[in-house]
Amino acid sequence: MLIYASDRYVLPLPPGHRFPMAKYARLRARVQAVAGERLREPPAATDAELERAHDAAYVAAVAGGRLDERAQRRIGFPWSPAMVERSCRSAGATIAACRSALAHGLGVNLAGGTHHAHRDFGEGFCVFNDAVVAARAMQAEGRARRVLVVDLDVHQGDGTAAIVGDDRTIHTLSIHGRNNFPFRKQASRQDVELDDGTGDAAYLATLHVALGRALACGPFDLAIYLAGADPYEGDRLGRLALSKGGLARRDAFVLDALRAASTPVAIAMAGGYADDVDDIVDIHFATVSAALARWR
Repeated sequence: MLIYASDRYVLPLPPGHRFPMAKYARLRARVQAVAGERLREPPAATDAELERAHDAAYVAAVAGGRLDERAQRRIGFPWSPAMVERSCRSAGATIAACRSALAHGLGVNLAGGTHHAHRDFGEGFCVFNDAVVAARAMQAEGRARRVLVVDLDVHQGDGTAAIVGDDRTIHTLSIHGRNNFPFRKQASRQDVELDDGTGDAAYLATLHVALGRALACGPFDLAIYLAGADPYEGDRLGRLALSKGGLARRDAFVLDALRAASTPVAIAMAGGYADDVDDIVDIHFATVSAALARWR
């Protein structure tokens, strides 16, 4: 199994920006200590790979720096060559993680989970939708026919749902906050909405039922797991109330259920916005550690 990190491609963000870019380098440093040579730098996704999920004109506008101010505000990042490179590398990392999963059972992207990116626009700190890009890459390469996306970021995967639409070869499960961003939801194959303040017990009970129903729609050749850190009780954008222990039990349940279903899994880290960046890194590192314990 291989783990992919693109943290050296850092976005030049203005002072006071809300996005915790520092988490990626800190996470990579911690993973390096346990992963060794399995930690790799990912290739960038190609235009052809991106255009299986995104409009060609949008891909060209991102690459050529032709996003207008409104489009950049909607994404939440100012355009820069570094933004383009990082976004392509992040999508490439999920593609590479999927290839690793299909070869070895598991692959990990230490970034990704950019599920608010739609076919022809980016939104919510998401430029390209790495999960759909990667799923369609695996299908185009003949490596997978049916793909399950398990999206456990606290925000609905609206971009994923909108791009996939009625495509029955990609099953989308999103468990998210009812009253949280995006405020105009899209229709996933399975949407589960949670009330503000939902804690460990209610969340895990809901997950058991929802993932069981998703797996009953299989078999799937591959799962892409968006392991968001933002359901955490200390997350400033989350509005749920899961403890670190609850999030660890979430990861254990998902990974064990996928192994029991003989479904290879690629993991992307998705969101995390706690005031203390080390809390985010703790949660993401626990996800990686749980995966390593199961696929040595």
